[in-house]
Amino acid sequence: MIVVGLTGGIGAGKSTVSSMLAERGAAIVDADQIARDLQAPGSLVLTSMAERFGAQIINSDDGSLDRAAVAQIVFSDEQALKDLNGIVHPAMQDEIQRQIDEHRDTDRIVVLDFPLLGENPRKGLSATIVVDIPVEVAVQRLVDQRGMDEDDARARITSQISREERLATATHVLDNGGDMAMLSGQVDELWTGLSELPPLS
Repeated sequence: MIVVGLTGGIGAGKSTVSSMLAERGAAIVDADQIARDLQAPGSLVLTSMAERFGAQIINSDDGSLDRAAVAQIVFSDEQALKDLNGIVHPAMQDEIQRQIDEHRDTDRIVVLDFPLLGENPRKGLSATIVVDIPVEVAVQRLVDQRGMDEDDARARITSQISREERLATATHVLDNGGDMAMLSGQVDELWTGLSELPPLS
């Protein structure tokens, strides 16, 4: 098995690249999906979050997490964001490792799709892929495609590490400032390169 990391700032198009890699045969370990599963109604992680941030973060109708309520708290409060990460990340890391280990005795390329890889570097990766676009392009896409308010989009981008810091972690950079055909061509080249990496011993 070959394990690589995939990351990118909000609005960069990381999920699109993840889908393209899956189409080419990669096994995807999706950190965002793992976080959602760990925060399911009644889970230990969700209970701990409610103890820290208040019961208002849980929807009264179905017991699910009110993500918008949590976002409102943590994106403007550095300590709150640290506290959230302290609750969620240990459980996430355990589940990420469990899912990676499922492919240990195979020849698969395993892609850890993790938005916060730059903030939380991980050992044992053969490569780190960064999907990159200029900040202004990211803001425009978040407004146009996700319907975000521009100030909210900028706040979310600012809450992550800088573009420069993320790029400094990269072994491979995909420029998503162009169209889908341009991105797909880069992913084809990347896939060939990943296939030539030595497997984990």
